[in-house]
Amino acid sequence: MSTVIEQAVEARLVAAAPRMPTIPATLHYDQRDPFAVRMSFPAPATLEGVEVYWTFARELLTHGVERAVGDGDVRVRPYGFDRTVVEFHAPEGTAIVHVRTGELRHFLHRTMDLVPVGQEHLYVDLDQDLAELMRDAC
Repeated sequence: MSTVIEQAVEARLVAAAPRMPTIPATLHYDQRDPFAVRMSFPAPATLEGVEVYWTFARELLTHGVERAVGDGDVRVRPYGFDRTVVEFHAPEGTAIVHVRTGELRHFLHRTMDLVPVGQEHLYVDLDQDLAELMRDAC
């Protein structure tokens, strides 16, 4: 059984102009980092021309499809009947994307099949994480 889940999603970038271009995005989940999800955008879809990814709590996405959550760099909230808004806040500005809620729910169900909510601590390797921190500190 794979310990990594990747799922392509269609995101719509909300800009000042009324046009909302579709941009590709990928949701990632790795059993070795069971509390987190990552959303990445390929280089052609970013202003910087390099792949951009945001890592945030799986719990944030889980609750965000139901109600507005987040007060930091990533905020998630329902939008209408079938969309979810994901906001990414950085010093350079804010990016707001709409994603189909059904796609997010499908991804979340897959992650919960791999690592059930409340069982994340069983998949954390504290010794390895501490060794990596110590190596990076040197």
